[in-house]
Amino acid sequence: MSLSVESTAAEIARAVNARDASAREITETFLRHVDAVDGAVGAYLRVEGELARAVAANVDARVGAGEGLPLAGVPLAVKDNMCLIGTKTTCGSRILENWTAPYTSTAVQRLLDAGCVPIGKTNLDEFAMGSSCENSALGVTRNPYALDRVPGGSSGGSAAAVAAREAAIGMGSDTGGSIREPGAFCNLVGFKPTYGRVSRYGLVAFASSLDQIGPLTRSVEDAALAYDAMAGHDPCDSTSLDRPLERTATALRDNLRGMRIGIVREFSLDKLDAPLRAAYERAYRDLEELGATLVDVALPTADYGIATYYLIAPAECSANLARFDGVRYGLQVAADDVNGMYERTRAAGFGPEVKRRVLIGTYALSSGYYDAYYVRAQKARTLVARDFASAFERCDLIASPATSCPAFALGAKSDPYSMYLMDYYTIPMSLAGLPALSVPCGWVEEGSATLPVGLQLCAPHFAEAVLLGAAHAYERTTRHAGRHAPRLEVRR
Repeated sequence: MSLSVESTAAEIARAVNARDASAREITETFLRHVDAVDGAVGAYLRVEGELARAVAANVDARVGAGEGLPLAGVPLAVKDNMCLIGTKTTCGSRILENWTAPYTSTAVQRLLDAGCVPIGKTNLDEFAMGSSCENSALGVTRNPYALDRVPGGSSGGSAAAVAAREAAIGMGSDTGGSIREPGAFCNLVGFKPTYGRVSRYGLVAFASSLDQIGPLTRSVEDAALAYDAMAGHDPCDSTSLDRPLERTATALRDNLRGMRIGIVREFSLDKLDAPLRAAYERAYRDLEELGATLVDVALPTADYGIATYYLIAPAECSANLARFDGVRYGLQVAADDVNGMYERTRAAGFGPEVKRRVLIGTYALSSGYYDAYYVRAQKARTLVARDFASAFERCDLIASPATSCPAFALGAKSDPYSMYLMDYYTIPMSLAGLPALSVPCGWVEEGSATLPVGLQLCAPHFAEAVLLGAAHAYERTTRHAGRHAPRLEVRR
């Protein structure tokens, strides 16, 4: 079988398992492509060529010994807030710029066990705090479909790597939309599972009650294969759920007959610019043509999602990032006393957005304000989850926009408020801990750029098989993803 960087993860795994191709050959093909295009894209902070070749050789040996691997030889991009033993794990921050991971995160290890080959560590908004991948202290990542635009965040490096064909699967983490938004901006499937379905052990924490690891891929089938490999209980993670898993790669479907899909009253398309509104109206019609019945559902607390999230997430981040103090690991800036060392280290090590969220979170948790802000936000979060539970009494899935605009120009959203609003459609699902994904649903023209658009689908807790099955039916029929190629500058 002839394979190339255009091949999907499923195609690569089938060929390697059948011994029609070797993991070594595939790895070399992808490493050459990374060398040719990543100078323009900037997806990777570090390419781990030596490690990739060693892992590929091991995969070939395992396959040669008769072992069937669900992701044999599949090139993997790892977001740089996930530990991979012996490699730097920076979180896109100066404070961890030279820190080497002493162990491998559970989710990464499970993909390696399934046969994936790690190509390198990808860029991200610092400590996963951002919606554009512009907050990284260590590099700039560009959208492969328009190099003057952002790839989305915070998992922008992994999204750009998969979109630019520099990996077949990208690992992302999603706290308020950080997989789904870059998926929409980069013409990918970006999938956030139910909170607790994928272990967070070895993921550097941002907001522990919200963070969830998931895949970015160029097809729903690939997302299902990656999820099936990663998911499952892990005793190393106290938030990991110990309940049976339903395999999703065998539950993909070709139509939506008999399915009820909720359209959220509060997510009116009238708020969107005309080209984007037309793309989503077409997507809703496509769902009907596939056999689904569209029903009206209400999420009365949806408008409170942004305010709720930007109290809870900063509060948790202020606690989680307290460990980066210059004493135990990471950057240390010398001073005359320990308090001065703390202050100088954190001032030099953290970027503006991280400092902003730490300050907001510390304020919300401080004496006299805890009940007024943090406790009220947690009560609002309960109401958001309750609204979703009521909505799912009327439908099997919920459909909505993934983003309020296509990929925007680098530097276009310089104020925090406009950047925070980018997560309007994705945050409610995160607050409720629900599985959700973005799937390509069309294209819009902005100036000389043709930009992808993503449709968000959301399911009840633990209904990943239903969610991915429906997304596959939509993808298979509409085939939006393959209509345009990324615009890459190739180094000769």
